Amino acid sequence: MKLYPLQFEPILKERIWGGEKLKTILNKPITSKITGESWEISTVEGDVSVVANGDLAGKSLNHLIDLNPEELLGNKVYQKFGKQFPLLFKYLDAREDLSIQVHPNDELAKKRHNSFGKTEMWYVMQADKDAELIVGFKEDSNAALYLENLKNKTLLSILDNVKVEVGDVFFLETETVHAIGAGLVIAEIQQTSDITYRLYDFDRVDAAGNQRELHVDLALDAINYNKIDTYKQYNKDLNQSNSMVDCPYFTTNFLPLKGKVVVNKSGDSFTVYMCVEGDFEIEYEGVKFKYIKGDTILIPAELKTFVISGKGSLLEIYIS
Repeated sequence: MKLYPLQFEPILKERIWGGEKLKTILNKPITSKITGESWEISTVEGDVSVVANGDLAGKSLNHLIDLNPEELLGNKVYQKFGKQFPLLFKYLDAREDLSIQVHPNDELAKKRHNSFGKTEMWYVMQADKDAELIVGFKEDSNAALYLENLKNKTLLSILDNVKVEVGDVFFLETETVHAIGAGLVIAEIQQTSDITYRLYDFDRVDAAGNQRELHVDLALDAINYNKIDTYKQYNKDLNQSNSMVDCPYFTTNFLPLKGKVVVNKSGDSFTVYMCVEGDFEIEYEGVKFKYIKGDTILIPAELKTFVISGKGSLLEIYIS
């Protein structure tokens, strides 16, 4: 099986807080006015990505990994994770505030759900005026104070809300209480997990008048109650991979592109590019693949040398 730069059919998710920007800004084929998420690369059970381009179109990512694990995932990734694809890539459109939530760490997620935890990062692609994120506590707190404020519906008063702009990056380790605010389009990179504990949902109801389920008890021992710094500063040197986040689960670089860049990889890991601005192309073995803003591309690990050219901004993700 000959591998090449792979794109996948977007897995579109309606959400009570979703909107239409995934279509107007990121060219996704949504038909609903409340589309909140586009899962770009996923092997979450029930939501496995299917190839959209080339000779392998129609094949699932799990099928490709099963047949070519080391060639696709990379030597180190395969040794560590076997045939599991360890990351999940998304774009999110928050027309309204998301629920305030937290994700359990690896140990707790494994024990309760036989799942990975959910360490994640956000890159802000679009922000309405005064749009905000909630990221952790304003000051060191504790379970009793948290529960008291939750009961009194004053939880927002002890959480840290931050005004954001395009290009801002936040790294959220598991156990960090957080929420994406209204008026934001976010690129999200995370461990392969769909485990979320919802703490507060602003008393919203769905079309049938039902409130969404909360997970207050489950979340109690999953929360880091200390103040933490989630904002990441990074350089924007042209035609270079600028470090944003480097953690045990993934490495993410910022690649501002104007012209041509020759990329050489070791074969240890797959690489993913998320186009967050502009357009570009990848040339591999004389074949050119063209991409636009909102595209997400999986470069199999065996593709060690290729050329990227164009004018735009890319997130470059792999596992160190």
